[in-house]
Amino acid sequence: QIAAASGHTVVLVDQSDEILKKSTKGIEESLKRVTKKKFADKPEAGAEFIEKTLKNLTTSTDAVAVVHSTDLVIEAIVENQEIKNELFKRLDKFAPEHTIFASNTSSLQITQLANSTTRQDRFGGLHFFNPVPMMKLVEVIKTPMTSQKTFESLMDFSKAVGKSPVSCKDTPGFIVNRLLVPYMMEAVRLFERDAESSLFIKLSIFSLGDASKEDIDVAMKLGAGYPMGPFELLDYVGLDTSKYIIDGWHVLEPNNPLFAPSPLLDKLVAEKKLGKKTGEGFYKYK
Repeated sequence: QIAAASGHTVVLVDQSDEILKKSTKGIEESLKRVTKKKFADKPEAGAEFIEKTLKNLTTSTDAVAVVHSTDLVIEAIVENQEIKNELFKRLDKFAPEHTIFASNTSSLQITQLANSTTRQDRFGGLHFFNPVPMMKLVEVIKTPMTSQKTFESLMDFSKAVGKSPVSCKDTPGFIVNRLLVPYMMEAVRLFERDAESSLFIKLSIFSLGDASKEDIDVAMKLGAGYPMGPFELLDYVGLDTSKYIIDGWHVLEPNNPLFAPSPLLDKLVAEKKLGKKTGEGFYKYK
């Protein structure tokens, strides 16, 4: 959406036409919300903006066919190392030599993804924040193999789509999530503190711990000025995504207490209670 709105020609690729139709509709609705604010007194200009943006956007289910004429590939698929590697390995065979590959991963090492290709010097990270139309930050990740030219191109692209990029090294979580994920996990530990593992099966876990999830959320919003409490944020991000992140970091640094898995988070994910997207996580949603 933001790339198309800033004048770039964009091809959105996904697994099925059904998903793509839903995505395109979502983008159109998002653009309508943007124009209500941006063109509040100029409805005709707003309609023209939407039409022009959507003309810059096409869809496809064939990534290989699309990549032949692409300058920049931004991957934003499931947070799974093997699946991402397979996609990049396949696209690397068909992309032009100049094409830059970038991942929107929030937790995986960019270096490991780059190593699945033959273009390690033309590979970096572009980590956008959700919701992308509203959030100004982009973390631009440079690996030891990323060329300066590639890094500058990624910084320039971020600025061209109206974002404020920051430079990051290829460390777990980069900047924001390296601080944010341990904070959210510590909130979960505060909630589940001192609970016996057997109680997770026999009793309601939501009454245990040093503080309720509701009180923790209110405390962080009113006391620290956060727009969401940690449990609201976990549900918004997706408990499965949060689990993938912390599990991956735990493998990298098994002795780091900040990266310790949570029995409660594991239990909710096993029960398919993944947050807002499934209607229930730490909270229930209609």
